Amino acid sequence: MFLLVINYMLLFIGSISSSLVSKFYFNHKGDSRWVSTWVQSAGFPLLLLPIYLPFYVFKSTNRKPFTKFTPKMLLLSIVIGFFLGLNNLLISWGNSYLPVSTNSLVLSSQLVFTLITSVIIVKQKITFANLNCVILLTLSSVLLALGSSHDKPNGLTRRNYFIGFFSTIGAGLMFSLYLPLMEKVYGHVYCYSMVVEMQMVMELTATILATLGMIIDSGFYEMKKEAKNVFDLGEKAYWLTVMVNVVTWQFCFMGTAGMVFLTSSLTGGVCMTALMAVNVLGGVIVFKDNFGGIKVVSTLLCIWGFSSYLYGMYNMKKKEEKKEDSIGIEEQQFVA
Repeated sequence: MFLLVINYMLLFIGSISSSLVSKFYFNHKGDSRWVSTWVQSAGFPLLLLPIYLPFYVFKSTNRKPFTKFTPKMLLLSIVIGFFLGLNNLLISWGNSYLPVSTNSLVLSSQLVFTLITSVIIVKQKITFANLNCVILLTLSSVLLALGSSHDKPNGLTRRNYFIGFFSTIGAGLMFSLYLPLMEKVYGHVYCYSMVVEMQMVMELTATILATLGMIIDSGFYEMKKEAKNVFDLGEKAYWLTVMVNVVTWQFCFMGTAGMVFLTSSLTGGVCMTALMAVNVLGGVIVFKDNFGGIKVVSTLLCIWGFSSYLYGMYNMKKKEEKKEDSIGIEEQQFVA
């Protein structure tokens, strides 16, 4: 439970902070989507700390880092990391064009895809609670799409707005495939340390992909030019924004991986969606995003769907406890 709380806190802090900082970068004339993609995974060396410190410094475990990390696990991590890199690029396109509040609500559609892929990949059972949650979140995204013409920032064309909108939908689709795939892979992992190790390999792969994009598109040169001449808050503020974004994205991805390992891909997706309403409020408070009637309804549908899921999980747990108690009573009566 302690580890679960820690991971949800990482997800909570990382999800909200990364969305706001990414939008802050674009709002102050940052314009490189490759830079925004690169920072999402470039902080992978930070994961070396939880991998190596417990064994070499704290002596809190007898397992050496990367013990029983098989070639098959390495290959899976590389392949999934490649798709994670593509997902990061789509998220950058969405962040560059959409207001934070809109981007967050659209990204909540990933839960719809997560339920479908969870049923196919990990045989997730469909219940009234999770189906109701998916329907409500789908309605939320549809409402947002229908009202999109009134939500474009000044100077943003309708074409670019919809590029951002559908890029975010695509990111949700890819991430929904990532979650159940990771749940399946984690079924063969016997400790949390291996989860961190796999996450590091995935993010290393995603960083290599983003770095290649940066090199081909002269991204590193543009990064220096952007810091000195483009970013309207100055060079120091630019590099501080980049560094903070690197750290917050690590919190987000590590929190997500931990949630999937400790619970399930669907629960991890639901927890991420629960934070979307907070992201919406963050966009409204920090960037003064428009919060008209359609967004209010969409946010309420998000909250309603998540509450429905939590209530369903609570009822399911109560039924399991009653079933275990009845089995225990029957066993005692049989022994007597």
